[in-house]
Amino acid sequence: MLVLLPPSEGKASSGRGAPLKTESLSLPGLTPAREAVLGELVELCAGDEEKAREVLGLSEGLRGEVAKNAELRTAGARPAGEIYTGVLYDALDLGSLDAAAKRRAARSLLVFSGLWGAVRVNDRIPSYRCSTGVKLPGIGALGAYWRAPMAEVMPEAAGEGLVLDLRSSAYAAAWKPKGEVAGRTASVRVLHAPTRKVVSHFNKATKGRIVRSLLTAGAAPKGPAELVETLSELGYVVEVEPPTGAGKPWMLDVLVDEIH
Repeated sequence: MLVLLPPSEGKASSGRGAPLKTESLSLPGLTPAREAVLGELVELCAGDEEKAREVLGLSEGLRGEVAKNAELRTAGARPAGEIYTGVLYDALDLGSLDAAAKRRAARSLLVFSGLWGAVRVNDRIPSYRCSTGVKLPGIGALGAYWRAPMAEVMPEAAGEGLVLDLRSSAYAAAWKPKGEVAGRTASVRVLHAPTRKVVSHFNKATKGRIVRSLLTAGAAPKGPAELVETLSELGYVVEVEPPTGAGKPWMLDVLVDEIH
């Protein structure tokens, strides 16, 4: 099973670990693209601060993120699972998993990123600020930039089992499963049952809980249909929209009654 996650806008501090080595990250086929984006981002942020803030879409209160980006090559690095914070990652709470569940997380979780393309939770990265909606000088819109590199590496990364897609739409645009991979992909959204609406905070929290439930249960559904059964056994209410044709993913709605 491969679980695709969005990153978080907010991130923990880099700490004092050894600096980033892009060649040590998972999905090594992305290294040239990562180096290109990293170089552009560092150069931008080491120059005109106001221009960098405008390009990155940062408020006045986030001005300090520009200086942080300028030091990415020398900043300390920590496992991505410790860097990413926010609602989904708080609910997932990787640090409190037992050893077996942590091993499953290391194998199965893949976090998409405007800067790195995608990383696994044990990959060591520095804290940064660069969403997939950013348009970097010399590279352009990152969402479009990553499509070709990701198309090269993701079919192999997807393996032969279930692909559980929990990404937000912005990050889902960087790679869309095709062909037989799409047929074993389940894309999940979380709906408030009484209103049938997506509520952002609870959507993220529930996705984090779903991943945690699967990891702690040691569940390994082989495909979307088995995933539906597994989630039901774990106490989730799921509505299913099977693929509308060949090369289309399954669509799963997880219904929740309370918003908290």
